[in-house]
Amino acid sequence: MKVLEALSTVAGKYFAVWVILISVIAFIFPEPFLGLGGYITILLGVVMFGMGLTLKAVDFKIIITKPLPVIIGVFSQFIIMPSVAFLIAKLMNLPAELAAGLVLLGCVPGGTASNVMVYLAKGNVPLSIAMTSVSTLLAPIMTPLLLLLLAGQWMPVDFFDMFKSIVQVILLPIVLGLAIKRFFPVAVEKSLTVLPLISVAAIITIVSAVVSGNAASIAASGFLIFTAVMLHNGFGLLFGYLAAKVLGLDEVNRRAISIEVGMQNSGLGVALATAHFGPLAALPSVLAAAWHNISGPILATYWSKKHAGDSIEKAPVHPAETKL
Repeated sequence: MKVLEALSTVAGKYFAVWVILISVIAFIFPEPFLGLGGYITILLGVVMFGMGLTLKAVDFKIIITKPLPVIIGVFSQFIIMPSVAFLIAKLMNLPAELAAGLVLLGCVPGGTASNVMVYLAKGNVPLSIAMTSVSTLLAPIMTPLLLLLLAGQWMPVDFFDMFKSIVQVILLPIVLGLAIKRFFPVAVEKSLTVLPLISVAAIITIVSAVVSGNAASIAASGFLIFTAVMLHNGFGLLFGYLAAKVLGLDEVNRRAISIEVGMQNSGLGVALATAHFGPLAALPSVLAAAWHNISGPILATYWSKKHAGDSIEKAPVHPAETKL
């Protein structure tokens, strides 16, 4: 068990390295990974099941006690990122499938890796966790609705099919995780330290499947879409911070909202793009899985060296936080 815990720690700490490494390997030697595409939805369900195991009632306390920052953050999440993705796709004149994939990346909820980044950045961790949870629970409605409004010009969007997919790969695994935790708390607590290993293994398998299946497309347009993903992430971080500042929130809340808005659930983006738009549309989310876990630590390190004020709310970030 201690060996697994050690491997889990290493897997979580160097997640971005593993994503980049497996991407390069799958790009150069795609054949061994081509058969993994059919397991993407199942693997994402495993990751979200892990999220359900880690959720606690206290994670939602801030929604009742201090709802305004949560409301501002979630609204910013579902307004800024889809809008920025749409504008970048238009201005860069991206091909239809890549444009739809970038907008899809903007329409998915925040990823739980952001919770760790907010903790390192000395931001409001309870707000970050609440934003991740609320945006994830709203995703079955908000993600297909926003895609219908913004991405329909590039690819056909079936609202109800996508709603059903998100319920299956997000809500049901989370609910199952919560139920398992409720009835088997001791067993769950003992297993939490190895969850990062399972989550990282699932995500890098998803990444390898998409990269191997799109090696030729990546060679042709990889730089273009990587630039789009970097711009999307950068503007999300910036506008999330500015929105919180303009609306009068303090520094710790600004940092939390900035990181939450800028970092997306790229695993969900990959699964939905592959299932509903085509494998090429998954490319923005694949690149985001690596880039968000590079830009996030850079920003968190910068903020960790700057005073955030005295109103910071402390909450432990469990080592089982997944890296999405």
